[in-house]
Amino acid sequence: MGASVSKEPSIHQLRLYLTLSEELHFGRAAARLFITQPALSQQIRELEKRLGVRLVERTSRAITLTDAGQALLPEACAAVAAVDRLRRVAEAQLRQVSGRLVVGTMGAEASMAHTRAVLRLLPDRHAGTSVQLVNLGFGDHMAALAQQEADVVFLRPPVTDDIELHHLATEPRVACLSAGHPLAILPRLTLAQLSGVPVVDMPEQVPRLWWDFWAADPRPDGSRVHYGPVVTDMESLLHTVAAGEAMCFLPAAAREYFPRPGIRYIDVVDLAPSTSALAWLHRRRSEFTIRAIRHAAQEATRRGYAEAL
Repeated sequence: MGASVSKEPSIHQLRLYLTLSEELHFGRAAARLFITQPALSQQIRELEKRLGVRLVERTSRAITLTDAGQALLPEACAAVAAVDRLRRVAEAQLRQVSGRLVVGTMGAEASMAHTRAVLRLLPDRHAGTSVQLVNLGFGDHMAALAQQEADVVFLRPPVTDDIELHHLATEPRVACLSAGHPLAILPRLTLAQLSGVPVVDMPEQVPRLWWDFWAADPRPDGSRVHYGPVVTDMESLLHTVAAGEAMCFLPAAAREYFPRPGIRYIDVVDLAPSTSALAWLHRRRSEFTIRAIRHAAQEATRRGYAEAL
């Protein structure tokens, strides 16, 4: 390899390199990228030429990263992430100009009366605003705000400090247990009775403050919760509970929206209630479309959700 850099690498080439660094195999990487193996090899050679260093050592069966390849890996990740952030911010600004609002929901929030009331009032008060609804999982409902993939999200707090909320509703939380669990025959429970029962866990990207609240961790006596399998969405959560692998706490509305064979919902007398809220990033609160839905939420709250519908 020569010592000088002839041209800047493209983001496309860096994305290819990151995939190759994960697979360490041209065939598997090419299959993931939906391109041919020779095309991938050619792009990596071109990237090496542009950077002026060899990134990979090739053998007939697999590859290894060179020292330079290892050293440049975090920089390639950072460059790709920066371009992705740039794209997301640009898309968010384009939505503002066009009056399009991306609204995230999780669980059954899209079906709740308060959500439907807010969305019903929005076009009446702000005729130029159009709405695109996206369903979010546990792992991305707050990340979607931070990454500007959603402008606002209907969610269940708590949230991180960079997010603002408009409170919409309050309701009890209930225990969600396998119907075969010994405690499932009781009409109501206390947190002490549930001590030692494993609770489903969340992926690493989920803010811990959020799941600590929903897992009631720690318990009133200071004891920590024992966690079971990690779940990523409501269906995997319900499947895990029905199989008897763990329990969880859910809003009382789950009785209506998520009835499932093999699951029992039971009142917990000493468990704090949950709230529903409309959420947005603090730094984006003054943007036109976000102001529009904030005002719609305030009006829906004043009028009452049944009247707004």
